[in-house]
Amino acid sequence: MVKLENVIKDYKDFNLNVSMEIKPGTIVGLIGKNGSGKSTTIKSILGLIKPNAGKITVFGKNASELLPSDKQKLGVALADGGYSVYLKVKDIAAIQAKMYKDFDKEYFLRKCNEAELPLNKTIKEFSTGMKAKLRVLLALSHDAQLLILDEPTAGLDVGARNEILDILRDYMIADEDRAILITSHISSDLEGLCDEVYLIDKGRIILQEETDIITGEYGLIKVSNDVFDKLDKEYLLKVKDESFGKSCLTSHAQYYKENYPDIVIERVGIDQLILMLTGGNK
Repeated sequence: MVKLENVIKDYKDFNLNVSMEIKPGTIVGLIGKNGSGKSTTIKSILGLIKPNAGKITVFGKNASELLPSDKQKLGVALADGGYSVYLKVKDIAAIQAKMYKDFDKEYFLRKCNEAELPLNKTIKEFSTGMKAKLRVLLALSHDAQLLILDEPTAGLDVGARNEILDILRDYMIADEDRAILITSHISSDLEGLCDEVYLIDKGRIILQEETDIITGEYGLIKVSNDVFDKLDKEYLLKVKDESFGKSCLTSHAQYYKENYPDIVIERVGIDQLILMLTGGNK
């Protein structure tokens, strides 16, 4: 559905060089620290930023050659985008209906009511969570086949985040050929939602992995320096110095459990994955 091949964007103090793919029927998370290149990657896919080199295809076409009918299959929610804060939800619904022939106004208004978004209040009166829900509902209310969401749950409390995640799950269940590309720095959201994650750091993809494999096969080994010296290092991805000795990231936790039964191996979450892969020694 979307493919980036050696996409390069050069800035004075930042260089992006990424390759990645979003296939139909999948939810893909793009994760990384602030300033790592997540938003630049998304804006390159959408044509808001023009890369210096590389190839981007969307729905099998060059991204620069998409027809209006192709673009209508895209649902987009950017953290820094949206309508004027002085508009009301009912006004936005009317504008969307005029702009997009396939905009489902009835569905949008029904979902707004379910999400407790008042139709007669201006966006200026909305909380951060309400604005986030509005952006997501707008993105998927014209039967979009691909959702591209930039930090849709940033700054929200647990309740608001769960509402948005439930909306996205329902969207995928309704059509198995749909896909979502989502950026987020909240690991619990991605672990419970995404099929696959790409970790980006300083403009480079440094890990591509299925979420189930990360949560099921990766592990964090914590050992003293003496024990570390005796470990088989073949399956260690990153090593970090600690006050007690070493923290070691592995993608073969079971191997170490079987061969070193006395060492401590913890489950790895995406937060630890980011910290280790972007800050380890090895």
